[in-house]
Amino acid sequence: MPRSRCPVASTLDIVGDRWTLLLIRDLLFGKLRYGDFLASAEHIPTNILADRLKRLEREGLISRVPYSQHPPRVEYHLTDEGRALGHAVDALADWGMQHFPGTRRGYPPSRAGHPRPAEDIRDERADPVDGRPLSVSPSLQTGRVRHHG
Repeated sequence: MPRSRCPVASTLDIVGDRWTLLLIRDLLFGKLRYGDFLASAEHIPTNILADRLKRLEREGLISRVPYSQHPPRVEYHLTDEGRALGHAVDALADWGMQHFPGTRRGYPPSRAGHPRPAEDIRDERADPVDGRPLSVSPSLQTGRVRHHG
């Protein structure tokens, strides 16, 4: 039973910590194994990784799939419900690109070797909605962006 009737609060109860959506992002991009997650640039601590994988499995967002019996090893796969979080990860990436100049979006391996669709190609210094040039506000700590022109 969720502790709140608010859908945002209920969702954040499951994915609202620093690491969980980064794991979902990695799974969306094709990472499947424990060592793959550890190799991500954000360097998730092993105890937190193990906890988050258990939580995501318990919540039905991922499943464990054995790939070796000796030694026992598993891969982690997104369920349909887990894949549905891709829209949220995508929206966060869009927001981050708009507010943190110089950040870049990663693309899933399924796109590797294929040209990016025109709608995915953006000038990282332009507003993703109207294309106007952006610059960082004088206070970098706010993360706010202002338009030129």
